[in-house]
Amino acid sequence: MRINPPLVALSIGAFGIGVTEFAPMGILPGIAADLGVSIPTAGLLVSAYALGVLIGAPLMTLTTGRIARRYLLIGLMAIFTLGNLMSALATSYESLMIARVVTSLNHGAFFGIGSIVAASVVPPEKRAGAVAAMFMGLTLATIGGVPLASWFGEMLGWRTAFWGIAGLLVGVVIAFQLAFPVLNIEQFGFTSFGRLRPLHTNLVIFAFGGCALFATSYYVVQRTCQTRLISDGMAAFHFWGWQAVIVGAIVTLPMGYTTTKEYAELEWPIAILLAIVWITYAAVFFGTIVKRKTKHIYVGNWFYGAFIVVTAMLHIVNHISLPVSLFKSYSAYSGATDAMIQWWYGHNAVGFFLTTGFLGMMYYFVPKQAERPIYSYRLSIVHFWALITLYIWAGPHHLHYTALPDWAQSLGMVMSIILLAPSWGGMINGMMTLSGAWHKLRTDPILRFLVVSLAFYGMSTFEGPMMAIKTVNSLSHYTDWTIGHVHAGALGWVAMISIGAVYHMIPRIFGRPQMHSIGLINTHFWLATIGTVLYIASMWVNGITQGLMWRAINDDGTLTYSFVEALQASHPGYIVRALGGAFFASGMLFMAYNVYRTVRASNAEDAEAAAQIAVVGAH
Repeated sequence: MRINPPLVALSIGAFGIGVTEFAPMGILPGIAADLGVSIPTAGLLVSAYALGVLIGAPLMTLTTGRIARRYLLIGLMAIFTLGNLMSALATSYESLMIARVVTSLNHGAFFGIGSIVAASVVPPEKRAGAVAAMFMGLTLATIGGVPLASWFGEMLGWRTAFWGIAGLLVGVVIAFQLAFPVLNIEQFGFTSFGRLRPLHTNLVIFAFGGCALFATSYYVVQRTCQTRLISDGMAAFHFWGWQAVIVGAIVTLPMGYTTTKEYAELEWPIAILLAIVWITYAAVFFGTIVKRKTKHIYVGNWFYGAFIVVTAMLHIVNHISLPVSLFKSYSAYSGATDAMIQWWYGHNAVGFFLTTGFLGMMYYFVPKQAERPIYSYRLSIVHFWALITLYIWAGPHHLHYTALPDWAQSLGMVMSIILLAPSWGGMINGMMTLSGAWHKLRTDPILRFLVVSLAFYGMSTFEGPMMAIKTVNSLSHYTDWTIGHVHAGALGWVAMISIGAVYHMIPRIFGRPQMHSIGLINTHFWLATIGTVLYIASMWVNGITQGLMWRAINDDGTLTYSFVEALQASHPGYIVRALGGAFFASGMLFMAYNVYRTVRASNAEDAEAAAQIAVVGAH
């Protein structure tokens, strides 16, 4: 059976509209109770929707006659999404009433125009069936979507139902882009891969990874130093300033404002704000250490401190540039020097932001969750000094077979290989901390997150030095093998240890005995693990396949395979990668719900009591 993408898109749109029309009927008691009105009064929201349909159908028909139908359908779904977002964010009965009217304006026009489009994408003899296929989405909404939305509304709150409905726009837009390729790059450039890829890396590294590091470092430094942060005001500025940086990335990168430097794409105004925020963070962290009530500085704070200092240096030096407009600048460096500075920054962003900072996290949370002291404190000190001494030199291995001097390439390779020793020293130190406590892995999914993260750390820090060897790099460079290696560290190491740390922190911050659901943590663990394995294995296979196909040469010296043939061979791997990413992302949704329920169950008194450091050594 051949799937017709336009009909699928139209059916999805009809399904979403059907759900948003009737779902409020099932959650009226919750809406009424939350907004402080009677159920009959809340019922007027349904009538308001019907009134909006009555008004919206002729209004949209008369005012949009000159707009191409496919673009108009996108616009109508945008109105639909806007209305549901307004519904989810409504704080009063009146604002919810307005939101429902806005949502309804697209209803009649969508089904009218959609019927015409449905009939136009099939042969004449199948037009009736095509229209019926579109309306099948409405039928499915009535018999399945509405009860499901009502159930979610009862379980998670009525606003969640509207958030979920609004999320359908993503599927609709993607389906329309699949059906009508013209809706992709040419018309909506901000949705192209070239714009979204740097946004993705900035969000996962700086938004997710950065916030995880900030939260855990503030948590750890206060408990290991047994004192409050030096300034709540500066910490608040750090938080809001960092969110401003992230919002700046979300706005500017899809618009094409970029330095084009990997992991350093943000243009100069945002880069300056980031530097100011980072210096504030350093002042709060090191100021708290200065006023500590303990004699020694715990090794986890050494790693956090190195991550803070070196990241500031990397960011400032790499971002030295000459602004030519508000959102455009040119690097102060040129040629091979610019490339060297960039990868001195880029690899050490991995080495200090995504490794050293998270090792600080490891040295606190693994012993705490295992309820065992760190295996070897002496090894942790050796690990620290060896790592920060060697890592700073490894960047040139990104520039093998380029204009960079050969001696610099070789130095980067040698330092990368030597890095295996301190990296595995840290991994072994973390793993051996579980000596006498391995049985806890059977019942503690939080500890499983932490231990599996160490396994992925060990694997990725073995793989990296091997890929830095020139002969291996000649096969792996520019292939998906590099993508697999990066995500073995990003998903397996960074994300998993962050998840374990958050699961450990949240109950203790909010004065709860444990997370809302241990079962959900266990489910999350398996989704994350399976997703990571699917992702990195598919990229390994793709990468080696690409490298071998690109270097295959016929007897006459011509290439055996074209680039397109290598791309075709890679396609199954991309499907598996997408599946792995979907597994991992679904696990994060379980985590979000689990955290929400845990925080919701807390009270101010318990949280305040949990924040107190009463006994020396009780961190």
